[in-house]
Amino acid sequence: MQAPRYDVIVVGAGFAGLACAHALAHRGFRACVIDRKQDLGERVHTTGILVQEACDAPLLAGLPPALVRAVPHVRLYAPNLRSVRLGADGYRFLTTDTPALMRWLGERGEACGVELKRGCAFRNAVRTSTGWQVEGVGHARFLVGADGARSRVAQRLGLGRVNQFLHGVEYEFDGIALREPDALHCFVSKRFAPGYLGWVAQTPTGVQAGLARRYRPGSTQAPDMIGFLQHIAPMTGLTATRRPDSIRAGLIPCGGPVRPMRRDDAVLVGDAAGMVSPLTAGGIHSGLRHGAAIGHGLARHLSGEAAADASMAPPVPGFAFKRLLRWAFDHGQFDAPMDLLLTARPVRRIVEQLCFHQRGGRMPAPDGAD
Repeated sequence: MQAPRYDVIVVGAGFAGLACAHALAHRGFRACVIDRKQDLGERVHTTGILVQEACDAPLLAGLPPALVRAVPHVRLYAPNLRSVRLGADGYRFLTTDTPALMRWLGERGEACGVELKRGCAFRNAVRTSTGWQVEGVGHARFLVGADGARSRVAQRLGLGRVNQFLHGVEYEFDGIALREPDALHCFVSKRFAPGYLGWVAQTPTGVQAGLARRYRPGSTQAPDMIGFLQHIAPMTGLTATRRPDSIRAGLIPCGGPVRPMRRDDAVLVGDAAGMVSPLTAGGIHSGLRHGAAIGHGLARHLSGEAAADASMAPPVPGFAFKRLLRWAFDHGQFDAPMDLLLTARPVRRIVEQLCFHQRGGRMPAPDGAD
């Protein structure tokens, strides 16, 4: 039997991979997405917290309201747990029922014409005169690696590899409510989250609590979620004695774009390409945008609209300022100065502009000074 032939094979059914395939299918090209998981909602690594801009992505058009919850504020805590409530007019974050969201994204892709092969792991790809032969899948003119920060496509094809990570852990608690459900609670603490932070948020199904710290190769030190939950219990009402209903953990890329990101007729997208903010490690919005841009670029090549030597990848951001802030956070984080500075008006202004993408408005006073 002759192997199937596609215009593009995408490895990985995450945000970036499905956005890429969706853009191709929208232009009438045959895109196949493969993913090693039989159920896209299993073993989810992403937090599923969306910035407002992510909802403008074509892939998320028609997102069922039951899968998301609006969170219009951020409450930022210093190491001593003194906090400030931040917000911007008209801006909000969205928490999600992440497993259900991933299943819906897969179904949405299929409804738009994407061929999705669940339970199909990427093993190898061989270059041919007309594209790529992907073992166990078929032949395609282009190959896209959207298989995460530990991309096997990048490994097999000799493309750039992500080499800077955070180690993250997240607990899900079903059916409970926070004392302040309309805020994304963010905790700065060198003790519990060196190089990053902890977070707690109300979701459509309950509460999620996460913690991430710098990852050092060879280190076996995991984030101390039990200690963290005990530390923040007076603020959130969560207790370390409540067993989580689900746990997810993994490495979060934070080093910025990889190089090379493409070779021949293969390209990396999303986390596999390092298209994640070095400062916040937020990758959903970047993945959706980058995946769609790659999809449109491939469509132009396939339709003959782009010259043969034209790049199929959009310009890559340098993240220079965010890389600088990442370096400073990695090397200059101390709890005592954070206790003093984090609620100071100039620092709060900067933090709010970073949180709300330069939409910072009126700054509220710290707790106790409203």
